[in-house]
Amino acid sequence: MNPRDALPALEADAIRFAYPGGIEALGGLAFRAMEGELVAVLGANGSGKTTLMKILMRLLRPQQGVVRLHGVDVADLPTAELYRQIGMVFQNPADQLFAATVEQDVAFGPRNLGLPEAEVQQRVEEALSAVDATPLADRPIQRLSFGQQKRVCLAGVLAMRPSILVLDEPTAGLDPVGESQTIELLVRLNRQRNITTIVSTHCVDLLPVLADRIYVLSQGRMQREGPPREILADRQAAVEAGLRLPLVAQLFHDLRESGAEFDSLPLTTEEARRQLLAWMARSAGNGPLPGGPP
Repeated sequence: MNPRDALPALEADAIRFAYPGGIEALGGLAFRAMEGELVAVLGANGSGKTTLMKILMRLLRPQQGVVRLHGVDVADLPTAELYRQIGMVFQNPADQLFAATVEQDVAFGPRNLGLPEAEVQQRVEEALSAVDATPLADRPIQRLSFGQQKRVCLAGVLAMRPSILVLDEPTAGLDPVGESQTIELLVRLNRQRNITTIVSTHCVDLLPVLADRIYVLSQGRMQREGPPREILADRQAAVEAGLRLPLVAQLFHDLRESGAEFDSLPLTTEEARRQLLAWMARSAGNGPLPGGPP
């Protein structure tokens, strides 16, 4: 996706934030997400990802710096206007879900806007359908699985029809199937609905590979920024940030260490397949493969 040549949809400039006791969480940080982009913010636990997400949403106020929504300082925006445009999904669903049933929870935001009941119901139906949760509409919140709770949280945000989504560790606590489904859903919303999507995560295997751009945080500072191809194939930078390479890239790095020759580290299984076949073709007739039996 090519971001529009315009002002960033959401940006942070020279942000500094310290918690009580002087513990600095962010130090002079700069960030931007262009209209329609999917941006992944990577970092180990304690790197400042969640703090950044909360500052973008004005849940925390920076001691220095400014956050702008379409060029306007978010500090100057009425709360209702801010949350019409940006929706946040927290890491823990318990921080977000509060109503008795799924339908009531998803309907809360639109009802709070004073919309006609017919429009509220339409938004609830559309939001639940978007996250494949329509059958859950009448279910009590406490009877949902953890993955279902996460999807209902997202539905509640989508019912507000924001143009920007901010998600803090959306795959945390999910099994591999739930993780994959969540990532597919976020990518679909971004690509099909052009929703600017900002995701903090420490998972490097799926979502970052599909992002338009990646930021890498380390100890409250942006260590690197760029496209996945540039960022995720740099093993040294990943180690310095407390991360690892995607599993596919790590495998090929290990093969390189044993003597295999690859032009670059692949990020997807399809890229890995092509490179492996090409390497095997080059190696045919040249004796045993590096690292293999004689």
